[in-house]
Amino acid sequence: MAQWTSAMGAAQLARLLNSQQERPAGPGTRRPPAYRALADGIRLLVLEGRLPVAARLPAERELALALSVSRTTVAAAYEALRGEGFLESRRGAGSWTAVPAGNPLPARGLEPLPPEALGSVIDLGCASLPAPEPWLTRAVQGALEELPPYAHTHGDYPAGLPALRAMIAERYTARGIPTMPEQIMVTTGAMGAIDAICHLFAGRGERIAVESPSYANILQLMREAGARLIPVAMAEGLTGWDLDRWRQVLREAAPRLAYVVADFHNPTGALADEDQRRRLVDAARSAGTVLVADETMSELWLDEEYGNGGMPRPVCGFDPAGSTVITVGSASKAFWAGMRIGWVRAAPDVIRSLVAARAYADLGTPVLEQLAVNWLFSTGGWEQAVDLRRDQARGNRDALVAAVRRELPGWEFEIPRGGLTLWVRAGGLSGSRLAEMGERVGVRVPSGPRFGVDGAFEGYVRLPFTVGGAVADEAAARLAAAARLVESGATGGSEAPRTFVA
Repeated sequence: MAQWTSAMGAAQLARLLNSQQERPAGPGTRRPPAYRALADGIRLLVLEGRLPVAARLPAERELALALSVSRTTVAAAYEALRGEGFLESRRGAGSWTAVPAGNPLPARGLEPLPPEALGSVIDLGCASLPAPEPWLTRAVQGALEELPPYAHTHGDYPAGLPALRAMIAERYTARGIPTMPEQIMVTTGAMGAIDAICHLFAGRGERIAVESPSYANILQLMREAGARLIPVAMAEGLTGWDLDRWRQVLREAAPRLAYVVADFHNPTGALADEDQRRRLVDAARSAGTVLVADETMSELWLDEEYGNGGMPRPVCGFDPAGSTVITVGSASKAFWAGMRIGWVRAAPDVIRSLVAARAYADLGTPVLEQLAVNWLFSTGGWEQAVDLRRDQARGNRDALVAAVRRELPGWEFEIPRGGLTLWVRAGGLSGSRLAEMGERVGVRVPSGPRFGVDGAFEGYVRLPFTVGGAVADEAAARLAAAARLVESGATGGSEAPRTFVA
């Protein structure tokens, strides 16, 4: 019986391997043998989660042809991987990827570190901040006071608590987007919202247009759903969206869905202006594409010019008929990731379809957390908590920018004016290797390819504004140490990270 559960074609594996850009070797630097470079490339793909564990690899002859190398090179690379525990083989069944005994399975998304690991590792993998106290405690206490009447019911509210749906609708109306409660469904975070939308609109094999780069966990969710992702490149810097390219892709590929983060885009931090939003909605409407606008970062503006109504109108504001745009919001980024409350704003018939489908999914969202968010919205606690969150993110951003510029002056980035992430070109180094070496020196950072399709953005890393002060200084110093290891050609192995206490 075969031990592999999926297969990787030669052409696809070659594309992933070719995306791993190498820094030009300096004087006196010896390049590794071709077989060693190939083995290292496959090992990195496994560690990154971009090449699944238990994936059958192509035959030696097929991969040699796709890579334009000798079969001997591929055979030697496979043998090296078997010796390191990253490959298993059996006559008649082929060879498939593995991880050595004792190694954790690679994460396919950006899961946060367990709390017990935070004393020795600085976690820059998860773009989330600690809860803004005392507002979390007050919200939970307020929710407990409101809970008794709901405790006498069955507790299942597939569309969400009526009071919270009405409050979210009022908040859209106050932003100039008239909204009824019937246009709102409360979900288990933004991920739950987008998962429900994908299952309703984009069945297996359907095309979904996505920004390139885009949010890693959403890309993986769509892959798991069987979608065919169509990347649309972002414009350089923080200017955002290339609308001519978007119009061309929507017209020629005719995707069923398009997913965008127009408000402080994750990972680049770009903010779409009103003209870009209008043109994007027009292009989606013309192509018959449903446009999913992710607003999870919309309240995290960090520069004062965006306060007091200075933000562009929401994307759904350019779709008065409500036939093209579905909006997703969440409490998880603006308030706290542990508050798993999200929502969908769409036409009433779309909401009815989404609600009906929940009978075969998660049934509904926890009542107590909905009451907590409703308490925040109705008392003004939300605004005060988000003000605190902006102050934290602004201070962290400025500290991290200063530290990276000091420790890694060759790295390039633009300073975003909101959101939680810094998108960094890593001075010609491989983002995948930086992530691997970062684990050795005690800093966890996601590499650029997690945010792309088919191995794009190998030369980038994403740095979130989740640490500040001395911790930001230490994080940058550890990143510089990881960069030196990459430049030296270090591979594999383990090195105990330094313990750091803030």
